[in-house]
Amino acid sequence: MRIAEAIGRIVDLFYVRPFSQLLSPTMFRYAACGAANMALDLVWYFVIYHYIVAERFIDLGFVVVSPHVASLVVVFPITFLTGFWLNRNVAFRATEIGSGGQLLRYAISVVGSILLNYVCIKLFVETFGIWPTPAKALTTAVCVIYSYLAGRYFAFKGGA
Repeated sequence: MRIAEAIGRIVDLFYVRPFSQLLSPTMFRYAACGAANMALDLVWYFVIYHYIVAERFIDLGFVVVSPHVASLVVVFPITFLTGFWLNRNVAFRATEIGSGGQLLRYAISVVGSILLNYVCIKLFVETFGIWPTPAKALTTAVCVIYSYLAGRYFAFKGGA
C-alpha cells in the first residue's frame, strides 16, 4: 500500500457525521491535508527557530535577517512541498495535469494566496477598520476558500 493511500484511508475514517453532511469527500480531504500541513509547519518552525537558527540573527553580509524571518524562509519550502504532495496524492487524486504542470500551477496558487493574505489584511484593518485579530480570521477564511478553489479548479484540475 502506498503512503498516500494509507493517509487517505486514515483521513476517510474521520469522514463521518457531521462532516459527511457538510463537506464533499474532496473538500474534507483538502481540509484534513491543510490541517496536517499547518501542524507540520508549526512543528518545523518551532524546531528550526529554537534549534537550527537557535534564536540568533543571521548576518548575510548585505542584510541581517531576524531569527523569526530566517526560520520562516527555511520552513516555507518544506511545507510548500509537503502541501503539494498531500494535495496531489491525497486531496485531489484524479487529475488531468502532469506533476510538473501541477507543481507550477500550485506555486502560482500559493503566490496568489500570499498576495491575497496581504491585500485582505490591509483592506480589513486599514480600510474597513476591523481589529487585527478578527481581520486575520476573515483573511484566513477568504484564503482557505481561494486555496481550495485554486487547487481544485486550477492546480489539480479534474481532481474530484
